[in-house]
Amino acid sequence: MLLVIYYKKPSTLAYLSQIIKMSKKVFNAEDQQERLMKIGWIVGFVDGEGCFSVNIVKQNERKEKNRIRKGYKTGFQIMHEFAVTQGEKSLSSLNIIKDFFGVGGLYVNRRYDNHKENLYRYCVRKREDLSNVIIPFFEKNILQTSKANDFRLFVEIIRDMEKDLHLTKSGLIKIVNLMQLMNHKKDRSEIIRILRNQTSD
Repeated sequence: MLLVIYYKKPSTLAYLSQIIKMSKKVFNAEDQQERLMKIGWIVGFVDGEGCFSVNIVKQNERKEKNRIRKGYKTGFQIMHEFAVTQGEKSLSSLNIIKDFFGVGGLYVNRRYDNHKENLYRYCVRKREDLSNVIIPFFEKNILQTSKANDFRLFVEIIRDMEKDLHLTKSGLIKIVNLMQLMNHKKDRSEIIRILRNQTSD
């Protein structure tokens, strides 16, 4: 008995469809690899040139459009910022970072000393953008230098502010104490003394 096996050649359309699917997998793998490389580059760049900073400024009552705008209850306002600074020659690096995150803006610090190029800063100041974009990224992609500690304190302060703790005397004192541990560990004892002497919370 003779057994005959028929081999059905796939149609051109089916063959092309299979090729396209395989190509998409290759392209997706390449895109993923490129994204991972970019993420690693950004983390390294921020480790070297980035800064997570929190500052406090005196906020008094002020006149605004024929009315008096009340200052903060404590008399102080907290300012927070994620920033990366570069000279004009490396402006393209900041554009890459800005495009990647999709939030924040680029600002120029014009220089009039003996330096030949201006400084540029990529900054994210809006708390919503910090909470929803910047913080989740660096929680997932860990910094390797002392910036990691600054970031940890930065996150704690932002989370406290989301609970409106910065609007109370006790909450603001906690935040100022955390600020003293960040970056250059600037002494804030005078501000803490002023806050503690306030009668209301």
